[in-house]
Amino acid sequence: MGALRRRLTRAGLPGLLVTHPPDVRYLCGFTGSSAALAVTRRTARLFTDGRYTAQAAEEVSAAQVQIASGSPAVAATQWLAAQPGVAMAGFDPARTTVAELARWKSELPSRLRNGFFQAVPAPLVELLRCIKDGDELALMAAAALVGCNLFEHILTVLRPGIAEIEVAAELEHQARMMGAEGMSFETIVASGLRSAMPHGRATSAPLPRRGFVTLDFGIIHKGYCSDMTRTVFLGKPKPEERRTYEAVLEAQENAVNAVAAGVSCAEVDEAARGVLRREGLAEAFTHSTGHGVGLEIHEQPRIGAGQATRLQPGMVITIEPGVYLAGKFGIRIEDMVAVTRSGGQVLTPAPKALIEL
Repeated sequence: MGALRRRLTRAGLPGLLVTHPPDVRYLCGFTGSSAALAVTRRTARLFTDGRYTAQAAEEVSAAQVQIASGSPAVAATQWLAAQPGVAMAGFDPARTTVAELARWKSELPSRLRNGFFQAVPAPLVELLRCIKDGDELALMAAAALVGCNLFEHILTVLRPGIAEIEVAAELEHQARMMGAEGMSFETIVASGLRSAMPHGRATSAPLPRRGFVTLDFGIIHKGYCSDMTRTVFLGKPKPEERRTYEAVLEAQENAVNAVAAGVSCAEVDEAARGVLRREGLAEAFTHSTGHGVGLEIHEQPRIGAGQATRLQPGMVITIEPGVYLAGKFGIRIEDMVAVTRSGGQVLTPAPKALIEL
């Protein structure tokens, strides 16, 4: 909370209303679905409803808890406006609807409705969340290793004829058996021609006798997400398929090797994209190279062309170039990488050389 208060001071804000659940959890530990956190330069108060009385008492640190009879956000708004020296409060416009803001204002005294709330130009809490401390990194490494174990298990399940949704179900069942709180996102299992779909969610389509199978999945461990992708081949690949896989693998490893504190996100993206450009595959790489991961599966920074943000120690990002050839096949390889002062530490050390089943 101290780091946030320093940011508030620099921004000239005496208060802040936080309503995005991952931000609330990060700041005070509360995991419930109904909450608003009011922060001033001296104190913080979490507002929630009566369903969470016991949970809030157990989870919350760094803030006082108050049970609201109505909307927690409205109660937090009114509390902020009543604090000495709080003539205005910031809010995150990226996480607030027009309707929500109008409601908050309507509950303020008429003299405060026009100027009390100020949109912050950058998401203050999310920027703090970008940099993970040692405890957070340990949780994320543990989540990533569960993902690696899941991949090793699913290799024993993959066979021609089994439905993609059966593969996804087995992954998710085993994730729970290994202690996962849930999946980070809807599991992607895309096989054969469907592997050319970057976000090919699992369907009832059977795995082909020969062809690529892309597996993109992650788990949640104590609130923190993992994310990894591996693409394997059923049968024996043709020369073009093998060459393309090797190009994606080289691009992915080149970008992983480019990760280091002080390097721009655009430079990491170019490390992958340049390899695929050399191989005549740049136009088939249709998304950014990666993104931040943490309490949410997609966080700052974005690893893409034109992204000037420079990596800092403690960031955890994905490196996931892919090639998608419609009507033929697709390939993606993804690791989670923790940024260190001297480079990048891969958190997902599952095999990446082409696996033929």
